[in-house]
Amino acid sequence: MRTQQTEIGALPVDWSVVPLISLAEKIMVGIASAATHAYRPTGVVMFRNQNIRPGLLDTEDVLYIDPEYEQTYKNKRLRAGDLLTARTGYPGTTSLVPDGFDGSQSFTTLITRPRPNAVDVRYLCLYINGRSGQQYFEQAQIGGGQKNVNAAALKLLPIAMPSTEAEQQAIADALSDADALIASLEQLLIKKRQIKQGAMQELLTGKRRLPGFSDPWRGLRLHQLGTFLKGAGIKRDEAATGVIPCVRYGEIYTSHSDHIRTFHSWISRSVASSATKLQLGDLLFAGSGETKEEIGKCVAFLDDVEAFAGGDIVILRPTSDVNSMFMGYLLNTPAVVRQKAGRGQGDAVVHISATALGDIRIELPPSHEQKAIAQVLSDLDTDIEALELRLTKARALKQAMAQALLTGRIRLLEPQT
Repeated sequence: MRTQQTEIGALPVDWSVVPLISLAEKIMVGIASAATHAYRPTGVVMFRNQNIRPGLLDTEDVLYIDPEYEQTYKNKRLRAGDLLTARTGYPGTTSLVPDGFDGSQSFTTLITRPRPNAVDVRYLCLYINGRSGQQYFEQAQIGGGQKNVNAAALKLLPIAMPSTEAEQQAIADALSDADALIASLEQLLIKKRQIKQGAMQELLTGKRRLPGFSDPWRGLRLHQLGTFLKGAGIKRDEAATGVIPCVRYGEIYTSHSDHIRTFHSWISRSVASSATKLQLGDLLFAGSGETKEEIGKCVAFLDDVEAFAGGDIVILRPTSDVNSMFMGYLLNTPAVVRQKAGRGQGDAVVHISATALGDIRIELPPSHEQKAIAQVLSDLDTDIEALELRLTKARALKQAMAQALLTGRIRLLEPQT
């Protein structure tokens, strides 16, 4: 394939580079005057910068303004097929105005109205959200603490244009199909997470019992389950000094969920000598955090490998007959989180002690029921992890496709001669 060198890189020789303004009927800013006094429970829809997502508008969280006030800005009314570009927040992110929103308004967003038959609007939206478009906005941002882009910069945005509308449409179709797959996986993932959340709320409280289980649950305090001890050592700069896995307290609430699946820090043998060695079945709690909701976050250690716990981790080492995987789920339920939050001490940094954790009361089913509940929740986690992996791969594939198609490196149609 023959290429040409352009201001935005190598493109096919039959493509061109044009400023966005040459494809637009108009580029303008939405309502820029204070409108809070005109907000109403119903009325004319008004989109904001936070409603703009790559490609699609979030039409759920919208404001409504008084129709009489809106009349003053009738020249800024949106049409289906217009493009809305965020000026702040994530400057340059662009959405298509969907069907059904003719006559709506927008607040301080950038509005592009493509000229009829000048460009496939889906292609244009995809290009602006692609790597070249977003790199342009990164360079064109102005302002101090909160970066933004303006209409003047948007007008000059260089657009790589396939020579035919048919090729633009083919590119838009392919990338739209990829977006549809991503959206379906996102929705399925949301549904799976909701199913797991519902299962946890019912199974971990005894509201619903699994078939074959009817023995009573018993109430007890955590200190009755085993012995508490503390993590030790492991400074931040020591967490990448070797090959021995370890857990640092901040990772408990940022990198783990319910039980430890993988490690994120690795220490040397000399560092490990002053750290606390973990045992299979240990329950690890974050001993401090920025909020009361973070403190006491619990993860279960379920691997029979040599690993260590750093400072500010409180460890419960069970001695009674409990299933640690079950406990990892149970100790992060809302009822237990509320108990932990109520025992936190401090303002800027909140701490929780082993004594406070030991006083937390739980309802515990017999060990065989614990194991069954843990297996159900673990199976749901496995499904969720598989979906997350599929979604990650789909996003990566779409990104690679977009880069190849929007630069003409891969052609879906034979170039015209």
